[in-house]
Amino acid sequence: MNDPFDPKTAPDEDTPFDVSLRPPDFDDFHGQEKVKDRLILMVEAARQRGDVLEHVLLSGPPGLGKTTLANIIASATGTTLHTTSGPQIEKAGDLAGILTNLQKGDLLFIDEIHRLHPAIEEYLYPAMEDYRLDIIIDSGPSARSIQLNLPKFTLVAATTRAGKLTAPLRSRFGLINRLDYYTAEELAHIIRRTAQLIDVPITEEGSMEVSRRSRGTPRIANNLLRWVRDYAQVRAQGKISGSVAIDALGMIDIDSDGLDEMDKRLLEALIYKFQGGPCGLKTLATAL
Repeated sequence: MNDPFDPKTAPDEDTPFDVSLRPPDFDDFHGQEKVKDRLILMVEAARQRGDVLEHVLLSGPPGLGKTTLANIIASATGTTLHTTSGPQIEKAGDLAGILTNLQKGDLLFIDEIHRLHPAIEEYLYPAMEDYRLDIIIDSGPSARSIQLNLPKFTLVAATTRAGKLTAPLRSRFGLINRLDYYTAEELAHIIRRTAQLIDVPITEEGSMEVSRRSRGTPRIANNLLRWVRDYAQVRAQGKISGSVAIDALGMIDIDSDGLDEMDKRLLEALIYKFQGGPCGLKTLATAL
């Protein structure tokens, strides 16, 4: 077996573990079939028309693949991806600088878009609809508005709190997708792919044991696999079987349902101290 720490076989050291394992295209992206089929159709339709892709909103819990899908969309359309996040855009000038640097067909990915300041969000409306930017310069009697024309671009936005998006912003997206948690079988497939990439032998039973404890989330699955890999390397000759995965995850107090020590304490407090609830968060925190 190749050494996973050998620079010739291991992922790039400068690339974070999570990023280096992102699937590069739709074929390698496993799970979220409904969302994937919609995006593939949308990309193909835009390609046939020679047009720019409609704006896309991706929502769902963290770690399900929203950023990965944004990268895949950019790759599928052959365009340049520009990445930022809602908290990073602190003033209108920041947004203007990003938008004016886009080329026709470029893809702008804004993560956690629900955290955009409402005043900055207003500037996005004409940019998304009419591809123009209205900026107010100065203030008071000397204030004046300047209109900048923007190239036709695609905004792909991700949010973990879809309910916090305003209706005007949500209505400007051509396609709204919600990502759901993965099944154990889908996660097992992802885990086997990850194990192959980092050059770690794993059995079917081993991948299923890790997937069942991953809470339906690929990011958690990859993180747990990294721990199981280390355990197997030191104590099991580098091979991950079902029993090795159980022992490795038991060592960090992850049970068969993916619950850790704190999760169990929270549930026990709710059940035994508060007779199943309801119970306020502050009261629960004090009890623990």
